[in-house]
This record gives sequence, C-alpha cells and structure tokens, in this order.
Amino acid sequence: MAAAGVALVVLGALPSAAEAGFRLRVGGPVSVARFAMAGMLSVAGLRHARMAAHHSHVRMAALGPQDLRPAAESIRPTERAQLTAVAALAGWHGGRAAQGWWQHSDGSYGWVGPLFWPFAYSDLYDYALLNDGSGFWAYGYGDLYAAIFSPYAASDLSAFAAERPAGRRHRKAPSVQELCGGDTAETTGLPLERIGRVVAANEAPRAAFDELASAWISAGDTIRASCPAQAATTAPERFAAMQSRVNAMLSAVAAIQPPFQKFYDLLSDEQKARLNTPERDRRANSAAAKLKEMQDAACQASREPQDEQQAEKQYRQLVAQQWPLDDIAASLKLTDTQRAALEVVQDTTMGTMEALNACPPKDALTPPARLNAIKARLEAMREAIMSVNDAVDDFRWNLSDEQKTQFEGLGPKKRGV
Repeated sequence: MAAAGVALVVLGALPSAAEAGFRLRVGGPVSVARFAMAGMLSVAGLRHARMAAHHSHVRMAALGPQDLRPAAESIRPTERAQLTAVAALAGWHGGRAAQGWWQHSDGSYGWVGPLFWPFAYSDLYDYALLNDGSGFWAYGYGDLYAAIFSPYAASDLSAFAAERPAGRRHRKAPSVQELCGGDTAETTGLPLERIGRVVAANEAPRAAFDELASAWISAGDTIRASCPAQAATTAPERFAAMQSRVNAMLSAVAAIQPPFQKFYDLLSDEQKARLNTPERDRRANSAAAKLKEMQDAACQASREPQDEQQAEKQYRQLVAQQWPLDDIAASLKLTDTQRAALEVVQDTTMGTMEALNACPPKDALTPPARLNAIKARLEAMREAIMSVNDAVDDFRWNLSDEQKTQFEGLGPKKRGV
C-alpha cells in the first residue's frame, strides 16, 4: 500500500467533536513514537530468542488437543507462544503463511481465530507467581489494531469451529473449545502446585492456602467461561469479545487477591522469600536470560529522552506503514466526513501505544504487588478497548453496507504490516 500523503491529526489538536469521544490522552506523536519505536527495537531478537528456546519442544505439524495440555503443564511460556503461533496461522490463508502481521514481539499471537488472549489464565499465573510477564505484557496496541483490521476472513474462521469440514485446509487448527479447555486451573493445577511447595501441610497458613486454592480454581472457570461461543465477524463484535475476556480476567484477579493477601501475610519471611523468587528465575537458561535482557533493554530505551525531530519522523513512518489513509479512502470511496472519522480511529488507536506500553513496573517484587499491577494493566486495557471501540462505531455509523464489507476485507489481505 502507498503511504504518501497520510493525513496526521495530532492528538492535542483534534476537533472538538472528536475530543468528546476521547478517553485516552497521550503526549502527541513524539511521546507515542518513543514508546512505539523502543518496543520495536528488540522485535527480531525477541522472536529469535523465543523460537530458539522452544524450537525442539513444539511440533509444527498437526495440532490437536493432546498438544495443548503438555504445553500448559510444562509451565513454559515459550512453548505456549509457539502453540499460539501454530494455531493462529493454521486457519489463516489455509495455513500457507509463515508469519502473520498481528504477531506479538515474543512470537506469540493475541488473536487465534475468534479467540482473544488464548492463554489468559496461564499468563496471569506466570507473571503473578513466576515473575515472567513476557506473555501478559505483550498485549496492547497490536491486538486493538487486529480487532479493527481482523486478519481472518470468514472462511479462515471456520477452521476454528468445534465441528470443522474435513479436508487438508482445516486439519491443523484446534477449536476454540480445545484451546480454552487446556488453560484452566482444573486441568493444569499449576498455581496450587507452585504455592503448595512453600508451606507444609501442618503449618498455620494451610487453611488460608486451601481458601486460595479454591479461588484459583474459580478464577480458571471464570476465564474459561469467557471463551466465545461463535466467531465475531465484525469489528464491534471483536471488541465485544475483547471486553468480555478482559472483564473475566479482572473478575478472576478480584477473586484471587483477597485470599492471596491473607495467605501471604501469614507466611514467614523465609517463606515469602521463596514465593517472591520463583524457581524459574534461579534456573533460567541462557536463551531465557537473553530474552529478558532484551526486554529490559527495550523498556529502558522507552524511558530515555529522545530527539523530538527524530521521534516525529519515526511516528510518521509508523503511521504511514500501518494507516495508509489515502489508499483506504480511495478503496472505500470515503467522503471527507468518513475519512475524518477514520483519522479519529487512527489517532485513538495510536494513543494506546503509550497507555499500554509493554513494560511492567519495576517495584512489583512480590506476588501481591504483581497482582495489583495486573489489575491496573487490565483496567487500562479495558479503557483502551472502550475508547477505540467508540471511535470505530462512529466511523462505521456513516458507512454503507458495501463499505463496511470492504473495510472488513482489508485485514485478511495484509501480509506484512
């Protein structure tokens, strides 16, 4: 797509009518570019380290339910990232594409067919208890962008149905139910096993541990219940699916936090130290260490001052690449009013880059603190979803049915945004 002549609307200079629907505010293109470009510094390296860490563990051939449970039980986010990659691409273009444009920087995918955040439960567990936020903190702007320009055509989504047509095209894609069923407390038991090693059965915290165990199981059930019953085929339906998923995760966190804090307060200092320093950190292999090193470097770069002229240039390049408004307007035959509404969608979505930057807080050093960070992040995600959804609704309001159909077809055609 050509990128010349892309109209940029600085967030601080939006028309008053557009401002009325805005909830997110950022510091303009310089601020957005700082976070966006820093987050991209290590994309290639992160993918390489991620793939190297699990290349020998996950098959790239047929993917079925039996492949999902071992990956969940192994407590390895690298393997789960690869599973989402295999599953996400199995239905996309008939499984013929090697890499999709909506891929996370760690090699995973936030959208697998109609399912948003496929390993939501495991990502919460990994960050809260194991201090591994590579999966959880990867969610943000790119997933909102993918909700606007869905990568999947209707024929692609059929590959993820519970009952799929027989044939080579649909052979590798797991159903949504299979993905959701492999990511619950009931099937994995991961948090209970991890926490149980900290306390002995005859110690005072045992009763509190049993209460916490019940909460973890309930949290898994809550998240599993948010799996979509049918595929979303329009942007508003995809945003509704995102909202439902994030709300379920927030409900799960709300159920876990009180019993976790109660249990944590009963632990001795030595027990807290064992829980605060996960075994994974102590036995990290070189690939995982390299991955964390690159993630930390990218986060550090996002906090450093940046030349405003260079940042403005990077911002314009990023917008031209991902939001070729001239081409979209010409393809859909947009009026000036319709194009202005699309520009608001662009700026609202770009604004989420800073609001949802992929850097966890430095001071979240304990599981209760990380649960607080999870809650804050999910609340920011929910706010971002609402803001972008409102902008998309306003844009779609003035489109004809033909234009809406054409707009929905833009995403599946993308190959390398």
